[in-house]
Amino acid sequence: MDTPLWMSDPYLREAPARVLAHADDGGVVLDACVFYAAGGGQPGDRGTLVWEGGEMAVVDTVKGAGTAVLRPGPDAALPPVGAQVTQRLDWDTRHLHMRVHTALHLLSVVIPLPVTGGQIGPGKGRLDFDMPDAPEDKPALEAALNALIARDLAVTEDWITDAELEAAPGLVKTMSVKPPMGAGRVRLVRIGAGADQVDLQPCGGTHVARTGEIGPVTLGKIEKKGRQNRRVTLHLA
Repeated sequence: MDTPLWMSDPYLREAPARVLAHADDGGVVLDACVFYAAGGGQPGDRGTLVWEGGEMAVVDTVKGAGTAVLRPGPDAALPPVGAQVTQRLDWDTRHLHMRVHTALHLLSVVIPLPVTGGQIGPGKGRLDFDMPDAPEDKPALEAALNALIARDLAVTEDWITDAELEAAPGLVKTMSVKPPMGAGRVRLVRIGAGADQVDLQPCGGTHVARTGEIGPVTLGKIEKKGRQNRRVTLHLA
């Protein structure tokens, strides 16, 4: 099992590591990984591995058996098992994912309905809601969302046990994606604190440190996706 460096410091852009193994699909497994493995609607990170005498483009990061697997570009040479490497993250793309991810958490605040799906991209994202009827006033939702962002609320994390989460089902907003359980404890992402807290929900992804870092957003189409579902898309300005 690797150490997920991105979890303790999502702003870490470069870090040393040792190659633990080559995965069956040709990917690379490290002992400590700065790259986020795709999950929960957030894409896997990209970047570069550099070692003495070689370099490998990381075109995607996926989840393996208890570890992250870094997928190389076509015909890329892999660093030898045991080699010391330097990981260099595609920071611009990661930071866009972080901004969008936190904005989507706030979107679930201004639209307080069960979430049936979601996807994060570089600069835009969407949530699907259990929403039979479209909102009557989309500009008001957009204004409320930007007002939350402008409050520059702190984004922090807490941890609870699996049992504590099962005893508090109201924390879970997503209907289609299960919280990251099974390791004995669950990470909660909190936006705001004390009387200023606006959101608290299980999440295993990367986020900005304060909501002001998101910047202004606009709401795109609100599309009907089935009898009960509406898809709401947001864009970073």
